Amino acid sequence: MHVHEGVIRFMIRHATALVLIFLLSAGAYAQDVTYRKHIRPLWEARCSTCHGAASPEGAVFDENKEKFAALSQGPRMDSYTALLSFVAWPDTGALMRRLDDGKSTADKKPGNMYVNLGNSEEERQRNLALFKQWVGTDAWTLKKPDAITKEELLRIKAKY
Repeated sequence: MHVHEGVIRFMIRHATALVLIFLLSAGAYAQDVTYRKHIRPLWEARCSTCHGAASPEGAVFDENKEKFAALSQGPRMDSYTALLSFVAWPDTGALMRRLDDGKSTADKKPGNMYVNLGNSEEERQRNLALFKQWVGTDAWTLKKPDAITKEELLRIKAKY
């Protein structure tokens, strides 16, 4: 009887350990936000109308912002590479400045595109959190290119 109880305890301990390992690894995997699985579908639903294939490249947009604003067109961001140029380089932090909710800024004003992240504050916060996870919560910055350090740039995750 004692041997049988020992075997049962052994199995319970190991089964519990396996369940814990599975849950911990599943949690880590679930936090791996990627462009293809998470950001691209969100971008298509919330951003593509104004920043899609018909929109101008960033440099062309910068040459005549008023013209393109009147056409409801922002700079083109319809690919991973194009979107990343507004996160990392050359327009470092532009995406973050426009999507940010303003809660960490002195004036508390959200970025001009924050409102487009959802139809309700709850949806906007959920989608903002997804973008922040993608960029990297410790890499989310509102700094402009001339103010960011190499170390800060290296924190950007933005997985494909």
